[in-house]
Amino acid sequence: MSEPIKVEVWSDVACPWCYIGKRKLENAISAFGAEGSQTPIQVEYHSFLLNPDMPIDYEGSQTDYLAEHKGMPRDQVISMTERLVGIAASVGLKYDMEHMHMTNTVLAHQLLQYAKTQGKQVEMKERIMSAHFVEALHVGRADVLAQLAAEVGLDRTEVMRVLESGEYLPAFEADIEQARAYGISGVPFFVIDGKYGISGAQNPETFVGAFNQILEERG
Repeated sequence: MSEPIKVEVWSDVACPWCYIGKRKLENAISAFGAEGSQTPIQVEYHSFLLNPDMPIDYEGSQTDYLAEHKGMPRDQVISMTERLVGIAASVGLKYDMEHMHMTNTVLAHQLLQYAKTQGKQVEMKERIMSAHFVEALHVGRADVLAQLAAEVGLDRTEVMRVLESGEYLPAFEADIEQARAYGISGVPFFVIDGKYGISGAQNPETFVGAFNQILEERG
């Protein structure tokens, strides 16, 4: 089997476009394999924080937040959200934006850093994003995150200890610093094989094209 193509993804678990981008990347990987390629795709997720000042328990909806803190007209936010929900549905995601908890995601990112060391990062990323966007669970709370971790096979008690200790904060901060070094200002952002950057929730064809370009360059 040939050397894997590595895809590094900078994203925030509270970013609706990041979940859509995740699905499109997964669809691209499936399409790439369907073309007959024997080259595996290795995905690694990195932390990015869209709203550093977001409290853990924000009292309000996403519409409230964007209207009150970002200065966007409420009608514009509602229209934008409706479009977003439609795009999410087109890749099989049923967003519940009305009941979604706006929250700080630093703890969730620390959990993802820990899950990476346990070989469970991809499963943990999916579980947290589904909990946040589809199930409207409160992913800013340590007890909720520990339960989600248990569902993907991690030890709940150990996860609580990890989140309370903050021992994965340095790994989280290192990802943020690397994003700055790359000049990443928005997410999702994909770095393909350390050579090509793809910004935004692009269609699967864009990713497949990058994968094939890497193979051509490898000769």
